Amino acid sequence: MTEERRPGLKPEILAELARESGATEQQINEIISLVGFDRSSILREARLLKKSK
Repeated sequence: MTEERRPGLKPEILAELARESGATEQQINEIISLVGFDRSSILREARLLKKSK
């Protein structure tokens, strides 16, 4: 399975967002495609996603 990376998004940042929010890196990528690169929006959506499961 190939993982699609956004240009300019370093793998370390993706991993940090996933670790901080409790979401997977794939979920973070999906959230970024929806809300863009705003860190607080990404974390908010990731936490809501995790909480709903």
